Amino acid sequence: LPDNSAEADLWLLNSCTVKNPAEDHFRNSIKKAQEGKKKVVLAGCVPQAQPRQDYLKGLSIIGVQQIDRVVEVVEETIKGHSVRLLGQKKDNGKRLGGARLDLPKIRKNPLIEIISINTGCLNACTYCKTKHARGDLASYPIEELVDRAKQSFQEGVCEIWLTSEDTGAYGRDIGTDLPTLLWKLVAAIPEGAMLRLGMTNPPYILEHLEEMAKILNHPRVYAFLHIPVQSASDSVLMDMKREYCVADFKQVVDFLKEKVPGITIATDIICGFPGETDEDFQETVKLVEQYRFPSLFINQFYPRPGTPAAKMHQVPAAVKKQRTKDLSQLFHSYNPYDHKVGERQRVLVTEESFDSNYYVAHNPFYEQVLVPKDPLLMGKMVEVNIYEAGKHFMKGQPVSDARVYTASIARPLAKGEVSGLTEEFRHVPQNGTNWKAHPFAEIPVTTPLCSWTALQLPWQQEGGGLKMLSVSLALLAVLVMFYYGVMETEL
Repeated sequence: LPDNSAEADLWLLNSCTVKNPAEDHFRNSIKKAQEGKKKVVLAGCVPQAQPRQDYLKGLSIIGVQQIDRVVEVVEETIKGHSVRLLGQKKDNGKRLGGARLDLPKIRKNPLIEIISINTGCLNACTYCKTKHARGDLASYPIEELVDRAKQSFQEGVCEIWLTSEDTGAYGRDIGTDLPTLLWKLVAAIPEGAMLRLGMTNPPYILEHLEEMAKILNHPRVYAFLHIPVQSASDSVLMDMKREYCVADFKQVVDFLKEKVPGITIATDIICGFPGETDEDFQETVKLVEQYRFPSLFINQFYPRPGTPAAKMHQVPAAVKKQRTKDLSQLFHSYNPYDHKVGERQRVLVTEESFDSNYYVAHNPFYEQVLVPKDPLLMGKMVEVNIYEAGKHFMKGQPVSDARVYTASIARPLAKGEVSGLTEEFRHVPQNGTNWKAHPFAEIPVTTPLCSWTALQLPWQQEGGGLKMLSVSLALLAVLVMFYYGVMETEL
């Protein structure tokens, strides 16, 4: 937890319900807050899916579709009231996609905008707990998504990520489809900026393969797609209720690899799903050996309480652990980028590496390329010569005679500056000075697996009216960031 958490009046805890460890971390954070006599507000998928859990009793909860009401929930909690907003938002009886896209937010990275295109999904996977929280598919209108993208570029963003539980299912509830949305978004992307697509399940992209190949070949769209397979055994997939067979997955991957040369296909695999035999697992091993996925998310199965899979006959823990280890060893046995040493690549620089020794860029296939820490490169698209390759990255040296593209059509927002504020709110006078959005450093956040915010409430201090407005907007912005950050983590 942040060093100043003990000084906070209230802790806002956001949660993810994909895996047991994330929920355990959330529960421990609640316990620590209560031991410190802190007011607590809970958000995210855990309380939404199971609001009657004993450890949630008496605590305020903001539902996944109610994050725009966070300020009033915090205010009531500070007064000693317990507030629970868990309802579904509807318009004339039709389920809406969730929180409005034009809410103020604080970007974790001022150069990257994360846009949720729909919430919920059409599947009923037997192992999934997220469906309990987020419900059925509800898509945002194309016009709202395009407007949000345009606003992002006006605020200096140079890369957009589309996220949802299943991007391929987009629009099926509102009479449109994913390719229609993507062509509209591509038209709004300035030169030097890029669009990255999120996760799509195989069933919902099969009918759009031709159009998707054209879109993924577009110079302003990363040739990258995350398509979870989960298992290469049809019997396991049937028990999972994944609504496709291995042949469907291979058809999607083979078609895209042929029509989009060099495309990066990322996938997910669950090891030790109930009923998985050694033969089933070996089918999955063969699939990885065949495709040598450069990005592979390997998950040991955890039974989520309340799901059908939790009631199935479980694979012994030692077997699950060994299969996870075996698949991980296979994944680490090959280096997908060795053959690219010596290539000249175009990359977009967007962030700093974890060790702070490099800047991180991505080439047209969304492969990670580390470049020198030259501040002039940040937010720019440059050409580099690849001189080294590792398991998860390449290293590139900028080419001196290459053209540098500046994607941003405006100066990027400062880190921690609130997106979506009108000029009226950006320049509210306060004692002869200009008011600015609450700095990010004053609203600590940690990992989105159990994101949280510690707040000292400034409306309890001198000059409370304007400060309350400041913190209210910043608080709302941070929770919006949490909401989409957690969604991205789930994907």
